[in-house]
Amino acid sequence: MSEKEEKIAIYPGSFDPVTKGHIDILERASKMFDKVIIAVLKNSSKKSFLPVKDRVELIKQSIKDIKNAEVAFFEGLTVEYARKTGAKFLIRGLRAVSDFEYEMQLSQANMSIAPDIGTVFLITKPKYNFISSGIVKELASYGEDVSKFVPESVVEYFKKQNKKGTI
Repeated sequence: MSEKEEKIAIYPGSFDPVTKGHIDILERASKMFDKVIIAVLKNSSKKSFLPVKDRVELIKQSIKDIKNAEVAFFEGLTVEYARKTGAKFLIRGLRAVSDFEYEMQLSQANMSIAPDIGTVFLITKPKYNFISSGIVKELASYGEDVSKFVPESVVEYFKKQNKKGTI
């Protein structure tokens, strides 16, 4: 009798910062897969709002109740990271039709270089449709309350940063 192969998925992104929409997608993905790795992209060519180590820590604090989820960061191609971790699936969240075109192109490019790794699209709940990390960054930079959009760990982080004057 052969042992069942563990279904591992990667949920890649910048998560700069993580939002309630991201957590919603993760919670649903965690019910579909044996393990979900939130893979925080360290993109050296892109200016980040939050340092990678802070993003990873904030996500860890936000998902501590999701037992089959873990957080890591990576550089390079997502499919290469998926291969390295044994993941056969990529999770992508869709908020609106406008997201689909970009995500479909990305999925097809990934499929052409890694046909053994599939993409699963999850549509966000309507209450999170308009939330993006970009909107959260903009509001936080002006000291606005973002507690409706992000987990409590992110709210507390922004409060500390605002007191320091670093946001």
